[in-house]
Amino acid sequence: MLKTSTEPQRIALNGPTMGTRWSALFDVPPGYDPGALAIALQDAVAEVDNQMSTWKPESALMRFNTAPVGDWVVLPADLLRVLELGLRIGRASGGAFDIGMGDAVRAWGFGPEAASAEAIRSALTRARPPAHEALDLAPECGEARKRAPLSLDLNGIAKGYGVDRLAEVMLDHGITAALVGIDGEMRALGLRPDGAPWSVAVEAPDPARRAPHSILALEDAAVATSGDYRHWVELGSQRLSHTMQPRRGAPVQGGPASVSVVARSCAEADAWATALMVLGPDEGARVARREGLDALFLLRDPDTEVRVGPLFGAVDA
Repeated sequence: MLKTSTEPQRIALNGPTMGTRWSALFDVPPGYDPGALAIALQDAVAEVDNQMSTWKPESALMRFNTAPVGDWVVLPADLLRVLELGLRIGRASGGAFDIGMGDAVRAWGFGPEAASAEAIRSALTRARPPAHEALDLAPECGEARKRAPLSLDLNGIAKGYGVDRLAEVMLDHGITAALVGIDGEMRALGLRPDGAPWSVAVEAPDPARRAPHSILALEDAAVATSGDYRHWVELGSQRLSHTMQPRRGAPVQGGPASVSVVARSCAEADAWATALMVLGPDEGARVARREGLDALFLLRDPDTEVRVGPLFGAVDA
């Protein structure tokens, strides 16, 4: 007599987005067809990218960037939601997280164009108000306006929001236990089928290889890491990280090797990881403690060895 298995089957889906790949890992009953779910997941991250990319001149974000100062502009609800969160974390971090750094990001070569000495000089000398002082949102009307010249860049939060959209799609399709991510930004829904938390590696901050430094156990939580070891430009003998110091209009120097933050949403984790990179281990530790953040700082000693810095909350090295 032929017996059919009732054991759950593990499904792993992935696809391209934001210059990298999204992924989803989950268990379903035998015979489950993931085709419709895969399409919905791809559509969700494509929508985020199409709205928030600085690499696509036709994106809603770039359309807003080119709008005249003072004009109210109709924007998609998702984009307004991300702008609102970005401004809130900008205020809470004292401007360490600033979505208004688009001009500096491009000047230093982290956008579609190569680095420009003239643009760098302008970024270093420009007096720019932080976005939370120069951007007005009217979510009830679906509009936003700039009160001063402002070039928005959401690279420190949009990927995390994309992960949150993946999680929402999973829940909409009845999947309540899963691990979804874009590159190294991850969000866990529920527990694994065996009742254990989802295991997520914090990468060692080594540009030459990919290897785990720490393992996190996540249940209904997200983690994001900001570091100096994956995206950089070389100017002369200097290797400069993509994380911008808003007060200087230049890449962060002498900061942590990486900061990982665990939060309820991946967008929050993404933005706070960037903010703590900018603040550094001392001030960043104070802010993490004040905000009740679960954070892991990895620091470089002068001999380039990596050591664990401040550690807060549920993060376990």
